[in-house]
Amino acid sequence: MSELQPQIQLQLAAEPPLDPQEMQFWLDKVASWGQADRPDTRRDTSLHLSRLRDFLQRLLTLINNVCSTTETMKRLPLLGQFLGRLCWNPYVTADATGRGLLFQCLWGLYSEHPGNAVERKANQWMRKVLCQLATEEDDAPAQALMKQIGVSPKEYHFEVLRKMVALLQENIGKSCSSLGDINHRCSCDSILATSEACVPLVTCPEAAPLIGALLQQPGTCVRAALSEDFLDAVSSAYSSQCLSLEEPAVFSLWYHNQSSLEDAVLSLLERALTNSGSNPQKQLEQSLLPKACTQHCSMFLVVNDIFRSILKQAEGKESVKYFIQAFTSCFLRELALQPQQTRISLKAMFPQSPPSLLFPLLTRPSEMPQEAWRHHLNWLSGSLQRLTEEEEEGDGDNSGSTRLARYHTVFEAWFLLVQCAHWVQAAVQLLVTSEPEDRGPLLWLLIFYHHPTNRGHHRARLLVHGKEAWDHLRSLFLMSARPLPVDRLQPLVTLLSPQPQQPALSPLLILNLFLNCAVFLQQTPSAAAEIIQTVVERSGLVDEAERVLSSLEFRLNEDNCLSSDTNGVHLRMQALQNTLTRMHAASRPAEN
Repeated sequence: MSELQPQIQLQLAAEPPLDPQEMQFWLDKVASWGQADRPDTRRDTSLHLSRLRDFLQRLLTLINNVCSTTETMKRLPLLGQFLGRLCWNPYVTADATGRGLLFQCLWGLYSEHPGNAVERKANQWMRKVLCQLATEEDDAPAQALMKQIGVSPKEYHFEVLRKMVALLQENIGKSCSSLGDINHRCSCDSILATSEACVPLVTCPEAAPLIGALLQQPGTCVRAALSEDFLDAVSSAYSSQCLSLEEPAVFSLWYHNQSSLEDAVLSLLERALTNSGSNPQKQLEQSLLPKACTQHCSMFLVVNDIFRSILKQAEGKESVKYFIQAFTSCFLRELALQPQQTRISLKAMFPQSPPSLLFPLLTRPSEMPQEAWRHHLNWLSGSLQRLTEEEEEGDGDNSGSTRLARYHTVFEAWFLLVQCAHWVQAAVQLLVTSEPEDRGPLLWLLIFYHHPTNRGHHRARLLVHGKEAWDHLRSLFLMSARPLPVDRLQPLVTLLSPQPQQPALSPLLILNLFLNCAVFLQQTPSAAAEIIQTVVERSGLVDEAERVLSSLEFRLNEDNCLSSDTNGVHLRMQALQNTLTRMHAASRPAEN
């Protein structure tokens, strides 16, 4: 292929002419790029791809408006060299849009019935070039055209791409931390250029090892920065499942690109919340997010900030609390699997939590004897109560910063309780299965969990209502008469469907107590299911009941916290789950 001439004179007829200076600009560019085998040319090619696509689109319009290949070649004598050089540039052909435009330009020059030597020679040259551009991923029309002109699709383009990726990966294999002699030139300055050059390659499977190597490049040098365009492109390709990355590369992507991490958290949360009645624990166990947060403290802090923001906007949304609790549980389990010498401390992970509550709440119920639960829960309840009293006593303080600090302390204590809600669930179980005396601390803990802000200083009145509701629930499940009188069930339905008046206990608090009574109090499975069906159906809380029961089952299996009546508990739980499943199915609109 001969060298491009320094000056090109284009004479176009009635068609909108291409700017000669612009044509000259692109001719010079493709000549200087070559096969983009240097960091500076790779970077320059990547930066100009968008403008090149626009130019190729206008060039295609011109080719389609000319009556023959012979006429096109007269008007654009070096068009073949221009297109041919682009075809040998893997950064251009790796871009799906650019490769498609090249294909259409070449097809526009192909003569179905060549009438002279120029057109026959052009057809012969295009057969060779189209072998390079054709891939198995091309669409059906492209494959049909290839078959028509007698060209078999080949993998030449991908072979060139593989070699280029291997070369780039070798170039970034050495960082300044791996050089034995400090006088040797640091190769980290090529990282930025290489990452920029990789932008059009992010959806190419062959480039995945190179992208992974870039993401995991040790950040020991200020020169080893990654292009923001590269990180955004990789994040978009990975989230849309157009790019497959190994686990360490995914962790590095989230570490380097906070928006990618935020999108991953919100996407996982949205999937969990839109799947009503499901336990988010199963989705989280299949996610890399909890494990990723154990690798970098900063990532866990970002995730926690997202949870804080969501909780402040949706204080009473129980499904959000369940998700946060499930995430924290998975995170702590993954953290425990990390080597002790490299494990990040809990104080660093929870810097805003009240220090006195951190380890008592992060300890799981299964890590201590059940005989110690009541003492532990009474201590937690007392500690939280003192924090809230200090906040409320300081409401008259004229110092805004002091009030804000007290509010922040109470919020962080409540946030930690939400993350460690296994103790809330343990309090409900203990309240149901133990003797009724000394129930005050347990009920206070439950009311604080569901009503953390104590708006209007109504917590004392809510505590009274909570004791009354608990007495009613307990007497209801201890009754032997069947079926239960409707007048005994209606007050419970009313509690689960409160009128817009204050103060009112959270229906989810009552529902939690209600379902724990059905599971732990020694009723027959059929009797427990009968009460559930009547009350839940009338209150319309089928999805919420399914979620509570699913969470309860998971905790019982994980913590193994049943010391007696294990078989009866599982039988009642199975009967309740079957009942709720039937109710949920019956509530769906009939399919045509």
